[in-house]
Amino acid sequence: MTVTWTASMVTPAVDLTAPMFRRTVDLDTGHGAVAQALLHVSSLGVHEVLVGGVPAGPDVLSPGWSSYEWRLRYRTHDVTALLHDRTEITATVGNGWFRGRLGFQGGRALYGDRLGLVAQLEITFEDGHRQVVGTDESWEAGPSDTLADDLYDGQTIDARRRETYANVGVESQFYPVRRLPFDTSTLAPYVGPPVVRHEVLRPQRVWASPSGRTLVDFGQNLVGWVRFTARGPRGSEVRVRHAEVLEDGELGVRPLRDAQATDRFILSGGDDFFEPTLTFHGFRYVEVSGPLDPAALEAVVVHSDLRRTGTFACSDPELEQLHRNVVWGLRGNFLDVPTDCPQRNERLGWTGDLAVFAPSAAYLYDVESFLADWLVDLAIEQRHADDKVPFCVPDVLKKVPPPPGMPEPDTAAIWGDAAVWVPWALYQAYGDPAVLERQWDSMAGHVRRVEALSSANDLWDGGFQFGDWLDPDAPPDQPWNAKADPAVVATACRYRSARMLADAAVALGRDDAEFRGIAERTRAAFNAAYVGADGTVHSDCTTVYTLAIVFGLLDPDTEALAGKRLADLVAASGHRISTGFAGTPYICEALARTGHVDDAYGLLMQRACPSWLYAVTMGATTVWERWDSMLPDGSINPGEMTSFNHYALGAVADWMHRTVAGIAPLEPGYGRVLVAPRPGGGLTWAASTLETRHGTVSVRWELTDGDLDVDVTLPPGVTGVVSLPDGTEREL
Repeated sequence: MTVTWTASMVTPAVDLTAPMFRRTVDLDTGHGAVAQALLHVSSLGVHEVLVGGVPAGPDVLSPGWSSYEWRLRYRTHDVTALLHDRTEITATVGNGWFRGRLGFQGGRALYGDRLGLVAQLEITFEDGHRQVVGTDESWEAGPSDTLADDLYDGQTIDARRRETYANVGVESQFYPVRRLPFDTSTLAPYVGPPVVRHEVLRPQRVWASPSGRTLVDFGQNLVGWVRFTARGPRGSEVRVRHAEVLEDGELGVRPLRDAQATDRFILSGGDDFFEPTLTFHGFRYVEVSGPLDPAALEAVVVHSDLRRTGTFACSDPELEQLHRNVVWGLRGNFLDVPTDCPQRNERLGWTGDLAVFAPSAAYLYDVESFLADWLVDLAIEQRHADDKVPFCVPDVLKKVPPPPGMPEPDTAAIWGDAAVWVPWALYQAYGDPAVLERQWDSMAGHVRRVEALSSANDLWDGGFQFGDWLDPDAPPDQPWNAKADPAVVATACRYRSARMLADAAVALGRDDAEFRGIAERTRAAFNAAYVGADGTVHSDCTTVYTLAIVFGLLDPDTEALAGKRLADLVAASGHRISTGFAGTPYICEALARTGHVDDAYGLLMQRACPSWLYAVTMGATTVWERWDSMLPDGSINPGEMTSFNHYALGAVADWMHRTVAGIAPLEPGYGRVLVAPRPGGGLTWAASTLETRHGTVSVRWELTDGDLDVDVTLPPGVTGVVSLPDGTEREL
């Protein structure tokens, strides 16, 4: 809905930590009952709003993180049932992404140093009378029960402060507010869903570490916080420190870098309930000190409100666990912004991670509106940077100098290609071309900028590139130093984006000549510069063959030769992973497409490091950033980048859905479905379901005495093709 804003952005007249804003609303009299009451609210910082002491809605950490310079989202709550003749509205505002620490370079208050609240209550009575109450100087602000709050470092709550709110004698602790200069035209409604609480996990194990510390294991690497009720001496403190893993029997906090990830709770002497909702942590384990029964802890899972749409199951428990790890990795990192990791001093919306993971995400959950919201910010940031797609969205890197060794950011392959690949993935998954129309200028702007950055010979062979980031053979401190020539990777990506944009033009009824031409020139240049007559691709490693095959850069005869070389390289590696961010999402498809399904399964089912299942054998419950984030002896990788919850390498789930289970779209949105399971890897059965816009598609196959039975269910009105490994096809 459209809001005509009369409210002002207000801030406390004195600087406060996590201020509580408040205003008492007296209903206008003589107009009958309240027919509807809507509260529109946003903040500079993250807020919690109570109406008559009751939460205005289920959301937490609102208004989330957007490109604040140009777009600050607001949420609308129907509070009709919460209003009385006299009602107090309170809003506590924490630092959040706006004023807290942000990024791995120690930045703080990158968007502003004053917290603010803008709220507008619109009341409609039975007789049509309207009463509007907005934030202005009639509001006041005082200290909340939060003494400190930060997304990285945690929250400190003092229960003793709660006693003052009902004590008339301390009214002087509330201060006037003043208006902040603020352009209300930047206020925009959410496109995506709110962040909400999901399930609650209880401790699976409580024990004393070798040093005598109390540790708690919740059994799952998750994102959220711990809540509890405690009773202890007044002024005593309960401390909860979070981490994803253990090392030498103690909490493994080194991967957090300098993020403290510690919540502190000061007791009042009575029964105190604590829930630190102005922060969040990525953790499986906590270390607890103070007067508290650790068995009483609850871990609250928090992420954007997404609906599960895709499932996968099979006869191998460890492969099933890998898929669960991908799901939990998505959940932990789809907290308002699709982030790289949820635990250390980073948690940024890296574009490259999402570029490769979007198809998997769009199968597992309905992420159409969630990613559409993020794409709005991508386009805004890009438009204000001469069509340069930033490495992160929202782009905080532009606010700080680049770290040592990294040049000034410019368009980079895969990371920049998110502008094209993510909208295309949404179109393929949900079938609505509106996303292509909305993102058209962004998509076209990226392809044109890449063309301008490329050489005269149509190769993208200059400038900074991440390349095949985190190639397992790269030096640990040089994750960009991969086997694959970055120019080969970048030029392949240039072709893929141009081709996708040409196809998007056709879907929208636009002229595709410009982008079809770029794609054709790039393909010819790639083959002339990088492909030998014998099918070898320059730098002769698994990633370059993978991209050349999957992106469609080779003619059929050359593709067959490249596929054979790829299979040979994979076999020579002992079917261990030799690809990084660029090649890993696509290598199984490249092998299967060129007739080497057994080698694809050899990679998928490998347990030795580096492999997908190695982490599973080490007890992982999410996908890791590095193949060896934990070493075989149980010690943590000594590198600076060691996240245990990073979804990018989990993009193999897309191949598991399409090829292991066998569900893929024959047209955008699954109005027509390809059912093409390719058994292998010792699996005796696999199954998947997908809730599409047309209804539920399900496939289950089973091998019995060498016979393959495939059971398919399609929704009414949906057609498909069953393709079997022996070449048999049947129309459904």
